[in-house]
Amino acid sequence: MAPLTILVASYTDSIYTLSFDPTPLTGSPTLKLLARTPVGHHPSWIGSHPSNKSLIYTGLEQADGEVVAIKYGMGGTVEGGEVVARAKSGGADPCTLLVTEDELIIGNYSSGTIATLPISTSAPYILSPNPWTLSMPFEHVGRNKARQSSSHPHQVILNPLNQTEKELLVPDLGADKVWRLTKRSDGKWSICGHIDFEAGGGPRHVAARGSTLYTLLELTLKLAVHTFPPLPAPPTPLTSLSTLSASPTLDTMLAAEILLPEPNASFPETFIYTSNRNDPHSEGDTIAIFSLAAGEGQPELVNEVRTGLTHVRGMAFGGDDDKYLVVGGVEGGGVKVFERTDGGKGLKEIAKLSEDVGRPTGFLWY
Repeated sequence: MAPLTILVASYTDSIYTLSFDPTPLTGSPTLKLLARTPVGHHPSWIGSHPSNKSLIYTGLEQADGEVVAIKYGMGGTVEGGEVVARAKSGGADPCTLLVTEDELIIGNYSSGTIATLPISTSAPYILSPNPWTLSMPFEHVGRNKARQSSSHPHQVILNPLNQTEKELLVPDLGADKVWRLTKRSDGKWSICGHIDFEAGGGPRHVAARGSTLYTLLELTLKLAVHTFPPLPAPPTPLTSLSTLSASPTLDTMLAAEILLPEPNASFPETFIYTSNRNDPHSEGDTIAIFSLAAGEGQPELVNEVRTGLTHVRGMAFGGDDDKYLVVGGVEGGGVKVFERTDGGKGLKEIAKLSEDVGRPTGFLWY
């Protein structure tokens, strides 16, 4: 099997390119640094163009937010990228991006705004310097006053369950809501509904399967489950589970990422994977694994895997049949690749890179 390439977002000034070889000629799987591409302050989220994976977009988490387009493979190699376009993000601290065929959708965390820019797979790549923006509603300061004093969009994602009309889902950590947006006749996004969550929960990221929505609540470390029929029918709450087998030992412990890989020949059962961070345990943060064997609406925590990493923020599946999971520790431990075991119920560390990648926050299998 040929080595796989992984791009790494970070809380440094660079995007890193790694090579993961699961089957070297001799020895164990390897993970090594190929290149470092400087792009600007805190490129914490990365996404590829759906029809041209060599075109990558990232957001710079800074007060005067920017988005950057990076082209890989221009010199005949995917190792390092070249910045080919920049634009304002339409707000402060863009922490999430969604790349569609002709539109870049941006979530600006600190300013509480959603923004869009027209894009192309050819120069100039970003077709306007002026983003269209939408300010998210905000009613009152939330239970967690330090984190919920304003709207904080933390993800922009197309609803995977809506096959007839494009619908955008926006988890808002500050407002304890997931906003539902659809496009108006003029092509602009408009809020058409929302889902409420427990006070102080802080919805961060979502995933969906069948007719069910799973929302990771960052501030209370919970997995909230709703039925999720098409608009205009309202969702129905089903259950809410802790992402930890024991109560948090510190108020600073938080949930971070939720992944729901598609079942396949190698892993026919469905599992949800969520990451927790800031665990004071000597063996680092955990990844919680939930089984859906009892049904879409009844996740069951079946395993916790200690990562040996500190402040696990991002993780992503890749390789054949999503066999591998790459995970990073922003505050320590570097980057590791785990292999799914026991049909997906377990994870086994098979490769790591301890020092060469600074403060990894997100990943993209190239």
